[in-house]
Amino acid sequence: MQQLLIIKTGSSAPTLDPSYGDFEDWISEHFNGSDLSVRVSRVDLGAELPEVSEIAGAIVTGSAAMVTERLEWSERTATWLAAAVQAKLPILGICYGHQLLAHGLGGSVDHNPNGREIGTVTVRLTDAALSDPLLRQLPSEIDVQETHVESVAELPAGSILLATSDRDPHQAFRIGANAWGLQFHPEFTAKIIRGYLEARREIIIGEGIDVDQLIEETRDTNFGGEILRRFVEIVQEHAPD
Repeated sequence: MQQLLIIKTGSSAPTLDPSYGDFEDWISEHFNGSDLSVRVSRVDLGAELPEVSEIAGAIVTGSAAMVTERLEWSERTATWLAAAVQAKLPILGICYGHQLLAHGLGGSVDHNPNGREIGTVTVRLTDAALSDPLLRQLPSEIDVQETHVESVAELPAGSILLATSDRDPHQAFRIGANAWGLQFHPEFTAKIIRGYLEARREIIIGEGIDVDQLIEETRDTNFGGEILRRFVEIVQEHAPD
């Protein structure tokens, strides 16, 4: 059975109800019916990464860490990602993983000059997304769940921009044939993002953001699940027999 690696770069908000699960649980929910097994590598706790040839694809999770901190485990993972892209391994970077992928391939990451982006956000797909293997089945605007304060300031050379939002011009990109970064969380539900809003309530209020309004505006969306299931299909299509 082929393995799909989840590179876990941190855990979800610690105040979330433990029954919610964590990043790898929410991601894996969309693998039902595939012939892939899941392997989790907790790199932020020192876990080693496998040889690229040992796995069929990789998903990099979100994290409470910041790419700009240049932590040892993060830089090591960025180097691994660059080699994996070179080897044409299917890769999906989510939030922190999106930023780390961009950083590892020569782009830049910084604090978002437009401030924190959190809640249910409308993302606009670019014309390039119409023919993109991962996103082409989606409409031109999709609602997704977001929580981040850092962003990709500059995409790596050769990247294709796939999506934007009002607060972040680099919501999604592809580099190479089958490596993608998504600033949003396709694995999050409305319940999860409400938990994040409550967990960070005081910080967000201190930034002048109306938390209660964001909670009221939070809504479920199926687009994230569609993207994850399509990525699994891509992994299976590229996996050797």
